Amino acid sequence: MAFITYNHVGIRAMAACVPSRRVSNADLGYLIPPEEIDKMIRSVGIREKRYADDGVCASDLCFQAARQLMTDNDIAPDSIDVLLFMSQTADYRLPATAPLLQHRLGLAQTTAAMDLSLGCSGYVYALSAAYAYASLPGVKRVLLLDGETFSKVVSPYDKVNAPLYGDAGTATLIERGDDFEPSHILLMSDGSGEEAGKIPAGGCHIPATAENLQPVERADGSRRSDNQVYMDGMDVFNFTIRVVPRTIRELTERIGRPLGEIDYLLFHQANRFMTDFFVRKLKYPAERVPYSLDRFGNTSSASIPLTIVSELCGRLGQRTETILCGFGVGLSWGAVYNVFRNCRISPLAEYRPL
Repeated sequence: MAFITYNHVGIRAMAACVPSRRVSNADLGYLIPPEEIDKMIRSVGIREKRYADDGVCASDLCFQAARQLMTDNDIAPDSIDVLLFMSQTADYRLPATAPLLQHRLGLAQTTAAMDLSLGCSGYVYALSAAYAYASLPGVKRVLLLDGETFSKVVSPYDKVNAPLYGDAGTATLIERGDDFEPSHILLMSDGSGEEAGKIPAGGCHIPATAENLQPVERADGSRRSDNQVYMDGMDVFNFTIRVVPRTIRELTERIGRPLGEIDYLLFHQANRFMTDFFVRKLKYPAERVPYSLDRFGNTSSASIPLTIVSELCGRLGQRTETILCGFGVGLSWGAVYNVFRNCRISPLAEYRPL
């Protein structure tokens, strides 16, 4: 495993943007027997999601979040040294989305811009990359944009996935500064779990064809094409209960901090049944585990920063200790001990076309 410590870098500001269109899980009677819908909602913990309109991408949501962050904190565009864009729903296969966002945001041409792609562990991994860049001579500010529009790759006739995924875009400003305390990150992966979650077609291994673009009825009665996301819920659940509590315990042991003294434990917003299980297993106070998935669903790698913005805006003190934990397809997972010091969080924004 990779255990990394970063000194004198941290999160200075955050913002997030969600689409204005609400999609209720109570309306899934065409897919799930009506008598089972309430039980499903209580189990997964998702009442509604936000869906981006046609033509609106993760980059658009991130752009609006970044604009708000820069405006609220008086960040000059030419002060950003590195821009990172984390997403599995990029604008195009080519070119990368990060340079397009550099141009749209008016950042200098001297700004380094790069795409990153990973599943629901993506924010933890991307935060580590941002901290690494910010630790280098010649780099002071990194703008990390993390957004997903999974509504565009999920079949509305998929009984497992249709109730889960929503869309969001987030912005995190990472800076170098002597006021930041050390951050500690554990990162791990297991590619043998490739089939737990996947979009089989549409890449170079299996290019999109007229045939695999057509929806096919699956064993559970769901209908989806091979160009839409598939997830084996039981495989993912078994994977997470095996690795997530263990990883958090190992992180706290390595840094010598009792878990109970950490102010907030922030999980990737997968589903409520799963994360409630983690909380019980870790014997951590449930009231210090923020949730946003009831209103926004599973927004993949964007879910942790979205939860911080939507649930902790105005609640972070001058010094707040947190553990952030992401896990998902790949398989990949990670956790970060991060101390927020005077972090400025903008109010959650709803997307409006400019």
